[in-house]
Amino acid sequence: MEGRYMVEYNHSYVDVGEVVLHVAEIGDGAPVLLVHGFPQTWYSWTAVAPLLADAGYRCVMPDLRGLGDSTRPLHGYDKQTLGEDLVRVLDAFDIERCAVVGHDWGGAVAFSIAARHPERVSRLGVVDVAIPGDGQPNISQGGRRWHHAFLGTLDLPEALITGREEVFLRWFYEHYGHHQKVLPDDAVAEYLRCYTAAGALRAGFELYRTVPLDIAANETLGKIDVPVLAVGGATSFGRGDEVEESLRRMAHDVTGHVIPDCGHWVPEEKPRELAELIIGHVGPS
Repeated sequence: MEGRYMVEYNHSYVDVGEVVLHVAEIGDGAPVLLVHGFPQTWYSWTAVAPLLADAGYRCVMPDLRGLGDSTRPLHGYDKQTLGEDLVRVLDAFDIERCAVVGHDWGGAVAFSIAARHPERVSRLGVVDVAIPGDGQPNISQGGRRWHHAFLGTLDLPEALITGREEVFLRWFYEHYGHHQKVLPDDAVAEYLRCYTAAGALRAGFELYRTVPLDIAANETLGKIDVPVLAVGGATSFGRGDEVEESLRRMAHDVTGHVIPDCGHWVPEEKPRELAELIIGHVGPS
């Protein structure tokens, strides 16, 4: 399925050792690695990527291991391992250094790349997520994000949700934005296609089950020096200023921005605003 602007993407499959990752690309020029979260895929960037491509950037959009059209190993869903997968994608594409922008869990993956491979990351963007291990007790907002604990429970979520994926996922798509129809039908259909595939739910839930590993890996880090753009949605389940507050505990140079009339699904709710922020942060292509 192509982007919602009827733009043609290049698709490839990259063997990074333990997994084969599906990667979509569009544009030429300075590369920007765009990392999706859960329960989405690379397709979450199809409203932002054409705008960046028009501005002269090359957008590289992988499906994380286990998700989308990438393969689904049983292990390796901590954000450090996911980040190492994407560093190998950069190697495969001969990209020595680039900007990295991640939304939701993709933001935690992007942070891991910047923290562990700062020589590879020119600018970091983190969109509507807090970083595990940032010194706060948890990133579930004191349980307001109830699904963090639920999906972190072994086996039970799969038993309850398998066969009812659409009911479960649509609740998030319709409640985490600033209104219930912020995600277009083509995007929802694509996500449902991917998350009803065998093993996809388990892989997605592993993102939550590995959080203790993420906390342990990040809490001993010093502040990173890579310049960071921290973006939050202002309404509904958008994290607002929390994104900037989290990153200020983890990085020296942080620019925060809260987007009004926007919930959690920032790349799809406010693609033009987000693209402009990314371009302003990354600089000329």
